Amino acid sequence: MDLIRLFTSELVYIRSSFPMGKKGLTLKNGVVTPNGQELQQDLAIWGPAVKAGDQARISAVTIKDDHIRFEINGGPVKKQKWYQHIQIAGAGGAAQVAPSDANANPRGSYVDLLFDHYVPELDAQQIKKLLWPVFDFESKTALEAYLETVPPKVQEAIKNHQVLVGMNREMVTYSKGRPPRKVREKDGDTEYEEWIYGEPPQDVEFVRMVGDEVVRVETMKVDGTKMVRVEKEIDLSVHASVAKAGPQEHPANAPTLRRPGEEPPDQQHGTTPTSTLPPPGPDVTPPHWAGTV
Repeated sequence: MDLIRLFTSELVYIRSSFPMGKKGLTLKNGVVTPNGQELQQDLAIWGPAVKAGDQARISAVTIKDDHIRFEINGGPVKKQKWYQHIQIAGAGGAAQVAPSDANANPRGSYVDLLFDHYVPELDAQQIKKLLWPVFDFESKTALEAYLETVPPKVQEAIKNHQVLVGMNREMVTYSKGRPPRKVREKDGDTEYEEWIYGEPPQDVEFVRMVGDEVVRVETMKVDGTKMVRVEKEIDLSVHASVAKAGPQEHPANAPTLRRPGEEPPDQQHGTTPTSTLPPPGPDVTPPHWAGTV
């Protein structure tokens, strides 16, 4: 009950995109599923409930036999208030005291924190570490939270307001802001968008987007010099593969999930080894990049 009271209504920054709909995320031993291409497909079909860097509110916490469910922004299913169930009946029939829109589309989602066999005794700090791949409880701004989800090279570029070939739209927006001007063009069979930053007599930068990827950056300097970059400078598919692989090992001093007084696995007969808490925490930069749409 203490944990439910502590985490319910807590504001967090999001580290992994959540798809809308009744299919949320699962998290076990530091690995988030779905991830990689499967997550991108869910986001394309259902749309994102929240994206990396967004702020969200934990609206409900439910503890089950072998997992804890954390709902964000109202969850994936629209819930009615108690007074919306009250009806007044009369000669003309029955009417609700406070009718609700049955067609309203819930915008929230959830993550299930999974354990082996049962939910162990955990304190708030341990839960925050377990939730680190999806929730950031420490950041003070959306930018701080977002920077934790991208590769170091992209972090530096965003801090310096630079655009790298290979970035996606969200990275460019965090680095340069929303473009003052956009131009849609076609090069043969390839459609693209040109994001234009700056106006003469200042430097003008043209960022070419094909789909969700920067494929060309052209900078027109005040002195008339033109600089064009088309070679990929960051490959996000590599970082997506690292994220899908997940953590490979855990530190020897990780806290155990055994109940107080329970024997170690090698002293039990016919039991499987007990899992340990994964190491990621706010003071460790996680080795993965969570893609966005």
